Amino acid sequence: MSTLLLNLDFGEPPPKKALEGNAKHRNFVKKRRLLERRGFLSKKNQPPSKAPKLHSEPPKKGETPMVDGTWKTPSFPKKKKTAACSNGSGQPLDKKAAVSWLTPAPSKKADSVAAKVDLLGEFQSALPKINSHPTRSQKKGSQKKSSKKNHPQKNAPQNSPQAHSENKCSRISQKLPQKMVAIDCEMVGTGPKGHVSSLARCSIVNYNGDVLYDEYILPPCHIVDYRTRWSGIRKQHMVNATPFKIARGQILKILTGKIVVGHAIHNDFKALQYFHPKSLTRDTSHIPPLNRKADCPENATMSLKHLTKKLLNRDIQVGKSGHSSVEDAQATMELYKLVEVEWEEHLAQNPPKD
Repeated sequence: MSTLLLNLDFGEPPPKKALEGNAKHRNFVKKRRLLERRGFLSKKNQPPSKAPKLHSEPPKKGETPMVDGTWKTPSFPKKKKTAACSNGSGQPLDKKAAVSWLTPAPSKKADSVAAKVDLLGEFQSALPKINSHPTRSQKKGSQKKSSKKNHPQKNAPQNSPQAHSENKCSRISQKLPQKMVAIDCEMVGTGPKGHVSSLARCSIVNYNGDVLYDEYILPPCHIVDYRTRWSGIRKQHMVNATPFKIARGQILKILTGKIVVGHAIHNDFKALQYFHPKSLTRDTSHIPPLNRKADCPENATMSLKHLTKKLLNRDIQVGKSGHSSVEDAQATMELYKLVEVEWEEHLAQNPPKD
């Protein structure tokens, strides 16, 4: 007993190799299980190679290579292990949550968006202020204001179309006297039995009745009938008469570009062998306002003698000496003046087609 007690009391402590061997064995078992899970020890008969395998994972931080190709991880202190493996309630945490380097880093997407917004705001604040273009609503508002300002000016001509047309006619009538003439021609009979009317006299007066042209004209054909009772032409008038071609050129120089007034003027143009634009022609035998003033049917063709007596209270074309082309031209211009404003207004609204 004494010897046993002595051995127990004074025996040497177990060798460190035995304790270390137990710790190594535990680590070995852990590593073996780890390698089995990873598939490195699927072939048991293959001897372990001294060099580490190529397809093995790279060493982690704190691991050291071993002879059998495995990696040795240092043992962590107890306090850190328990703190990492347990929360406040004493329950073990998940491995990924326990190890900090296994947890995924927080996404920086939100932070990057916020940083971009901040940078954009700083960039915009640094830019100089530029006047922005007005929106549609602002444009409409400005247009309404401008329309209100100009409203009385725009409504004035719209509310008075008659005044506008009268002003237009007055401007036209102011230009007419300079470019308006009245014409009257007298004809004699030529051709078989004198049935062809040929020009023998032409008179042109201006707006005020002043004579611009008055000549006896020698027809190119032989005169068969002088028609003195109506034309007032006699044989002696043809002695020094102007040849037709020369007279025609002189007359057309006066008429070209002017408003020509006449009574049954188509007969005069026919004798002149000339066509004048309808827009520049005023025929007093076809002016309805003139017939209304004379208490005659609007569409009726009244004689110049009748209209002059009715409206001007003057007798023309009397006696057996024949007509005077100057007197007829002056009477035609005076008749036209009676309805000039009304007739020009009508023509402005309804221009004749040539």
